[in-house]
Amino acid sequence: MLKVGVWGPGSMGLIALRGVIDHPRLQLVDLVVHSDAKAGRDAGELCGIEPVGVVATTDPAAMLAGDADAVVYAAAANLRPLEAVEDMASILRAGKNVVSCSVVPLVFPDAVEPGFTEPLRHAALAGGVSFFTTGIDSGFANDVLPLVLSGVARSIESIRVTEMFNYATYPDKAAVYDILGFGQPPEVTPFAAAPGIFSFGWGPVLHQLAAGLDIKLDHIDETVERVAADESFDTPTGHIAAGTIAAMRSTLTGYVQDDATLVLDHVTRMRDDIAPDWPQPNISIQPNDLGYGAASGRGLYRVEIEGSPTMRCEFEMAEDHDHDLGARIAGASRMVNAIPAVCAAPPGLLSALDLPLVTGGGLVRSVPGPTPDSRLF
Repeated sequence: MLKVGVWGPGSMGLIALRGVIDHPRLQLVDLVVHSDAKAGRDAGELCGIEPVGVVATTDPAAMLAGDADAVVYAAAANLRPLEAVEDMASILRAGKNVVSCSVVPLVFPDAVEPGFTEPLRHAALAGGVSFFTTGIDSGFANDVLPLVLSGVARSIESIRVTEMFNYATYPDKAAVYDILGFGQPPEVTPFAAAPGIFSFGWGPVLHQLAAGLDIKLDHIDETVERVAADESFDTPTGHIAAGTIAAMRSTLTGYVQDDATLVLDHVTRMRDDIAPDWPQPNISIQPNDLGYGAASGRGLYRVEIEGSPTMRCEFEMAEDHDHDLGARIAGASRMVNAIPAVCAAPPGLLSALDLPLVTGGGLVRSVPGPTPDSRLF
């Protein structure tokens, strides 16, 4: 039984917290929160279940001094990456392995500038522990999954991975309306649409794919497109006024010589009919009627490999018919399920290329366990 702490029970961390509590091979021992509203509350209460005897605190001192084998670090870091790195370095120095989803580029540390990786590397070696960043995108759908599929190819000409999601049900309003810029006028450039930001966040994924395929990218091109709504509409999380941004498409293309060899394409909408000419998901799990028409978290991941044989894989996940919630549960579960492998790995910074196959070991139940309450997540 591995002892685990959780730092940052937000939109991903709360799901990971429930995953740790439910996992038969893990024991929750610490919980660090940033919100005073969560401090002093039992971890079970935060998840909508019976108390488990672990009380949330805003002070990480007890976690750092405690006996956790690993810590799931899921605190928001889009606008504070260096602060998050220092948080995680402090955990590593305390001799605890870290599994995180917070600083996305760190899925492949070899392609990240030393200012982010060296503090973590030194801390991990000093603490004799390992560090691993993962999730669903990045961390599985756009790196591990295409590499697994590449293992049945005879030859490969190109790989394209497309994320297509309706973010109308995503619970982090700051991420949707401030960082992504939905509902803002076109003349406003939000953080996620600023030049170079997508390359910084997802460029390492292309380099991880290249490393897994034993090729070297010559250069990477970035494009960002945004589309405004023709009419006003409401979503479960907010209002989109006519003339404000309702869809964004961010694309990275990795070239080998002059060939577009690796492509990451993110297509994000606030309503399914916005930007109809962009890639659309073909879904089998129909969204529930949430009272907002098509605004229901519809989406999937598509992997297309040109070569011999040509392949097309559509990876769809949903919880209570909500694809956005399903993706967040999958990403958080990827973190939780990776904990045993990370604890067993040699000290240092890890990527998916350094770990064995991460499976759902211990998760098969004869009777399905209680499912998360989607209202909490």
